[in-house]
Amino acid sequence: MSEINKLSAEPRERAGKGAARAARRAGRVPAVIYGAKKDPVLITLDPKDLRQEITGGGFFAKLFDVEVGSGSERVLPRDLQLHPVSDRPIHVDFLRVSRDTRLNVMVPVVFLNEEESPGLKRGGVLNVVRYEIELSCQADAIPPQVEIDLTGRDIGDSMHISEVTLPEGVEPTITDRDFTIATVAAPSVIREEAAEAAEAAEGEVPEGEVPEGEVPEGEVPEGAEGAPGEGAEEKKAEE
Repeated sequence: MSEINKLSAEPRERAGKGAARAARRAGRVPAVIYGAKKDPVLITLDPKDLRQEITGGGFFAKLFDVEVGSGSERVLPRDLQLHPVSDRPIHVDFLRVSRDTRLNVMVPVVFLNEEESPGLKRGGVLNVVRYEIELSCQADAIPPQVEIDLTGRDIGDSMHISEVTLPEGVEPTITDRDFTIATVAAPSVIREEAAEAAEAAEGEVPEGEVPEGEVPEGEVPEGAEGAPGEGAEEKKAEE
């Protein structure tokens, strides 16, 4: 079962932009709890507690028991609005869930045993394609993270979703392809050397051929002084 985190909240009587601004002026973060065919509950949160949960990672994959007055609501964060300049949270939407609720949730990817990867030891670079993976699961079975073991991974290796062992009942929402999560890429020095070698190879001229724009040794370009042409024929006729 997923770990349940706790948040303390205070009820908020009015909805609307004016009430939300008033909550922020009072040093609180306005939020709403909705879903499960129940009326929305308007609340405010302590910004310090909320920031701690956000910066801890995997915010949208965390279940919370939000305590409001004498009651409690089991919820999952679905939307977070941040201030465009300061990045402080200014509004949160929570979805009511139960253990039987099935939903899609973004789960962070964590890479393990980097020191056991021969490719990374040789200077390779871990190229992360997906930092999060969308999974379909029941609310009480949300995995905290998707783990990728880098043991034995060499330069050129790719890690795909088919290699990930997920808990029972948990599956990726993308099922029509075996998508890539990360690769071990060659270090930049090797890539640059390979590019330079390719450019040099393109500029080479096979033996016996003459580079475009050049004239074989012993020949005179057409139209140049001393080259055979109409002018030479006319001079011979005059003589």
